[in-house]
Amino acid sequence: MGKLKEVSKWIVSDAINGLLFYLPGKLKKQSTSFKALFSLMVVSIVWGTTWVVSKQGVMQMPALQMAGLRQMLGGGCYLAYYISKKNPWPGKQEFLPLFILAILNFVLSNGLSTWGVKYIPAGLGAIMGAIFPLWIVLAGFMAGKSSPPLLSVIGIITGFAGICFIFYRHLPDFLVPEFRLGIFLSLAATWSWAAGTIYTKRHARVFNPYFGLGFQMLLGGIILSVISVATDPGHLSISAIPAISWFAIFYLVIFGSLIGFACYVYALQHLPTTQTAIYAYVNPIVALITGAIVLGEELSFTILTGCIITLAGIYMVNKSYSQKE
Repeated sequence: MGKLKEVSKWIVSDAINGLLFYLPGKLKKQSTSFKALFSLMVVSIVWGTTWVVSKQGVMQMPALQMAGLRQMLGGGCYLAYYISKKNPWPGKQEFLPLFILAILNFVLSNGLSTWGVKYIPAGLGAIMGAIFPLWIVLAGFMAGKSSPPLLSVIGIITGFAGICFIFYRHLPDFLVPEFRLGIFLSLAATWSWAAGTIYTKRHARVFNPYFGLGFQMLLGGIILSVISVATDPGHLSISAIPAISWFAIFYLVIFGSLIGFACYVYALQHLPTTQTAIYAYVNPIVALITGAIVLGEELSFTILTGCIITLAGIYMVNKSYSQKE
């Protein structure tokens, strides 16, 4: 544990110092708790907007191609930075877990969620993306490894009730094949993210997580790009990608991948886990509001109420397991 804390402290400090280089000097002089709360605010807002930016980008180009380019650029930045600092590569025994996580977290989860948001509203995609903790609890229960706390059972029921409340408004949309495809892809993305989360907990190794993250992103981006070239006749040449999609890609790389993850790890290091988890409840709200403003997506009382009910259920699940720990 001592080694893990030492490695984590060095990585997080390095990442946040790199981020603060671009921020006003006054922020550098603030207390650690202030910077942690500031980082949490950045994550809550920025990661909420990425759903809308992804939606805007895939309206003009193939979704898997855009996801692949984003991951290759983001992963390449991480690897280039840490290679320049002469950080050691992960050991041989760590490459298989990293490869599996690249498939689960980036090829499947990120690739499918990016593809899914092409056919459904960005706000709805964000709400569905937030329900992955429910799958983790259900997986543990079905495996018979643990008996879920009563509060988590209530939370699961509440969360699914909220989803049903939202989908009641979208029932006519299920007659549209593309909408059904978008819902299925988004659901599959949450299953993959939950599987990746479980796998990470079981097979985590003590190595630079950003270096490992960069490796996963780069590998996932390459695989997504190959799949896009091989299966999508609409795959675009680099010169044919429109400016709005390039804007989306660079926004997702800079704010979603680089700044977002740096802030998230810093907040996770210096704030209680339950407090850091707040971002998961703010992201869908930000996505709903941003989607309504930027893309003109519907923001009705029914959708907002369903979102709040769903997030309340997820909160109960997280709360029950944080108390259990």
